[in-house]
Amino acid sequence: MSEQQDSGFSRRAFIGALGTGATIAATTPFFSAEAQAQAGGPATASMTHARTRTIPRTEQTLTTLGLGTFLTFDTRPGDDRRNLGEVFRRYVAGGGRVIDTSPLYGSAEVSVGAFLAGTPEASEIFVANKIWSTGKYLGDESHAVASFEQSRLRIWRDTIDLMQCHSIVNAPVVIPLMQAWKKEGRIRHVGVTHHEAGAQDQLAELVERGGVDFIQTNYSIFDRSAERRLLPAAAARGIGVLINLPLEKARLMKVVEGRSLPDFAREFEAATWAQFFLKWVMAHPAVTTVLCGTSNPEHAEDNVQAMYGPLPDEAMRRRMVQHMETIPGFADIGRMPWYPGKDAQYQGLIRAAQATARARIGH
Repeated sequence: MSEQQDSGFSRRAFIGALGTGATIAATTPFFSAEAQAQAGGPATASMTHARTRTIPRTEQTLTTLGLGTFLTFDTRPGDDRRNLGEVFRRYVAGGGRVIDTSPLYGSAEVSVGAFLAGTPEASEIFVANKIWSTGKYLGDESHAVASFEQSRLRIWRDTIDLMQCHSIVNAPVVIPLMQAWKKEGRIRHVGVTHHEAGAQDQLAELVERGGVDFIQTNYSIFDRSAERRLLPAAAARGIGVLINLPLEKARLMKVVEGRSLPDFAREFEAATWAQFFLKWVMAHPAVTTVLCGTSNPEHAEDNVQAMYGPLPDEAMRRRMVQHMETIPGFADIGRMPWYPGKDAQYQGLIRAAQATARARIGH
């Protein structure tokens, strides 16, 4: 299989858009991998266009950074969500064209739908959504169908680009149902997700069996287990790969808090730790899009820069891992709480439901 191709669009347009508050025009051109190679290639010359990857199996082209919405886009009814609108605007202005959400993410779907409705680039944005349906009994599709129709209304899309079986729940029923929706033209791609390394063999089996166009898995400079079987399986079959947890739910950022970037980060134009970690993941040839969520507009603006400039080669990626292994606390990230120091920022429907559940059991 050939590697997923890189292409992109103008950094000058991105900077101008942020400077003026305007959005990038829908006619902004994309550039082929061949054109990049003539210019020296992404690993040897500074890119002037946001990076994309083309999936061999479907020829779908996506930007290499996507916007995740778990917790970050979940707000309570009536809460001010202007900062989330600004996150969305800066992501799109920076060239991003992929957003991932789920009915399980509180009010995130509703926010996504509202922001899509307000952006001229809505038709260019690839929307990845999910189905979580256990069914009342084996083979029951009623809840999955109801969830799908609700999602279509919330994000106001007649056809959804990608529907994914969320956390492999009820996959023997949900995946065939999504395949039927694809044949009917109600969705364009079928996928399956999980966020834990322990599920990666199961994801790999689904990839090897065929029938899915995308998989979504966790992968980071800390947790590299996807390299063992899942990423090679996806690469061999030319399917799309969405990555979640590239920053380990902010735990990577906590570990490097107050530390300077290593000097060698300049070689692949990483100006911040977020760009350092995101570029490490993007550089794997099997990865299509890295999903990174935030409720901070400045962080969104920082993250999109990872789509620009060169990516680290394999030798550099090993050097990056070796550097991280010298940092105290890096080996213990898996035992750290999610989003350290950020609990107060995420007080939407999900956190309210969790608090109610704890109160009911007396904790």
